[in-house]
Amino acid sequence: MVTTLNFNEPGFAQDFKEFLGRRQNIDTDVSEVVRAILKDVQGRGDAALFDYTSRFDRLDLTEKTIRVSDQEIKAAKSHCSEETLEALSFAATRIDSFHRRHLPEGDAYTDVTGVTLEARWTAVSSAGIYVPGGKAAYPSSVLMNAIPAKCAGVERIVMVVPAPDGILNPLVLAAAELVGITEIYKVGGAQAIAALAYGTESIAPVDVITGPGNAYVAAAKREVFGTVGIDMIAGPSEILVLADGRNDPRWIAMDLLSQAEHDELAQAILITDDKDFAQATCKTVDEHLKDLPRADIARTSWNDHGVVIVVSSFEQAVPLINQLAPEHLQLAIDNPRAYAKEIKNAGSIFLGRLTPEAIGDYVAGPNHVLPTAGSARFSSGLSVLNFMKRNTLIECSSESLDIIGPRAMTLAEQEGLQAHARSIGIRLGNKE
Repeated sequence: MVTTLNFNEPGFAQDFKEFLGRRQNIDTDVSEVVRAILKDVQGRGDAALFDYTSRFDRLDLTEKTIRVSDQEIKAAKSHCSEETLEALSFAATRIDSFHRRHLPEGDAYTDVTGVTLEARWTAVSSAGIYVPGGKAAYPSSVLMNAIPAKCAGVERIVMVVPAPDGILNPLVLAAAELVGITEIYKVGGAQAIAALAYGTESIAPVDVITGPGNAYVAAAKREVFGTVGIDMIAGPSEILVLADGRNDPRWIAMDLLSQAEHDELAQAILITDDKDFAQATCKTVDEHLKDLPRADIARTSWNDHGVVIVVSSFEQAVPLINQLAPEHLQLAIDNPRAYAKEIKNAGSIFLGRLTPEAIGDYVAGPNHVLPTAGSARFSSGLSVLNFMKRNTLIECSSESLDIIGPRAMTLAEQEGLQAHARSIGIRLGNKE
């Protein structure tokens, strides 16, 4: 049964605190298993990768079959309808347009002392993108991960995707073909992350790994961080809908289920100032579940992790939202922009009654790879910056070194680092 909390009832603060604690520890700890897999792949390479793929995906691979062939990629399009391919292309164009606008610009100037300073951005050389292939296939994730990398200027993009029983979703391959990915491997899970991070005989290592996955994939990304860069540790999907009683309960109920259907650990939260509306929405959720194809998954998610919070005013809701820091936030209320200004912590915000979260998963333009489990307090969604790094350049002239060098020497001496001080002093003629 879905949990209901009322802001004005005694004990709410404690109940909400406990809810926050449960929410941020919702995933299963699989670290020990994952570490063993990573170590095995690092040590045995392809042999370990093939063993795990056979065990978990029931697929026997060799060095000749691990990579998806060009023919397979091209043939995938023939299994997709023209309508679907057009929608995929439409989405890709919008995603590219949005992300290309956020490419950072370098900066160079000469300051008053005569020192020339510069900051420049360059793309990483290679990136690996993980595309889930378990409970559902996600061609949209191909676009959301690959297009920012392309916009950033990454030269080599590698895609790994599990192929249970040897089956690959044609639209996933069609999406890869659309964005120009030709290096695709039929592996998934922690073993795929290990291959991308450490390399095997068949898969050369990459610099950055991005993309969502299950608990094993998330734990593997956490373990390999430092050897490679990662986008984030993604947990179960989340949605928080702030809605008033002027909404149609059928709309809001379906919005909540749009994330609940991802998996059993996903979380849907409704905050409203109308108790009757809350009850009507919960009733409608049950009605929608009668004919939803993924009803079993969505029902478990809603009953186990769904929460309804009733407040007296939306002013009470704002601090709750900032504490929750949801992955997706829908403001299905009047004047949503006024409240959005007060929201500091959210992965992506959807404004108004006509902007369902699902539009952001596919065609809006911003990325759908977003921070979860409260990490929107300190992190952002996937962007071109995840595939770029900044270098700084410094150039001193004789005159500028004369001005800034002695101060640097003073600080170095205070820290007890005499070689630092002398490396400057020797250029200033201060020989001892």
